[in-house]
Amino acid sequence: AACYRIFDHLGWSESIYNHISLKVPGEEDTFLINPFGLLYSEVTASNLVKIDVEGNNVGGSPHIVNKAGFTQHAYFHKHLGSRADAICHVHTTATMAVASHKDGLVPTNFYACNFEGQIGYHDFEGVTVRAEEGERLVRNLGNHTILMLRNHGPVVMDKTIQGMFVKMWALQRACEIQVATLSMGNPNLVPQAVVDVHQRDLAVMSGQGGAGMFDFEAWKRRVDKIDDSWRQ
Repeated sequence: AACYRIFDHLGWSESIYNHISLKVPGEEDTFLINPFGLLYSEVTASNLVKIDVEGNNVGGSPHIVNKAGFTQHAYFHKHLGSRADAICHVHTTATMAVASHKDGLVPTNFYACNFEGQIGYHDFEGVTVRAEEGERLVRNLGNHTILMLRNHGPVVMDKTIQGMFVKMWALQRACEIQVATLSMGNPNLVPQAVVDVHQRDLAVMSGQGGAGMFDFEAWKRRVDKIDDSWRQ
């Protein structure tokens, strides 16, 4: 619930649409997701809906879920194990713009270097509501944890909600800066050798305290000061 509020505070929500889903710890193939029809600013711990991998309500919640929208998440949760325990899909302007660019994300800036060679791309096939598209989604993701749906937006996943959040935060910044940079023309691309060193050093640093742990706790404190009703 805190993650929904953080996303909303950062401007990553899209009316009542999009999803963050999280595997329920200690349970087989059950997940928590937002009630369809509520804004992210209305999500609380008590109104999250427990669903199975098919999107069926298994927790007795009176709320409905957008089963069609969960289709892509379901396939990742079902076939990728702990790599996809926490998943988000967003429609932010910056990430959708980069997803709609022929070259996708390129190493124009510090944050983009985090992801060079670590993003899968999936061509747009329309609204992602058909289960048969799932096999292609997983294939195009490969061994990565970010799948850029071309002309649509990113799917970001991780073993933990904290890791997923900080990955999404850095991706958003990378895309914002790329959009700004390309608007001026003549981008200064970072050489691959430098990208390799950057990623090597980043991997060492990210092991300190768990990926995104400090970031997520800081943003929880921030949203608590604004409205702590997510805890209800």
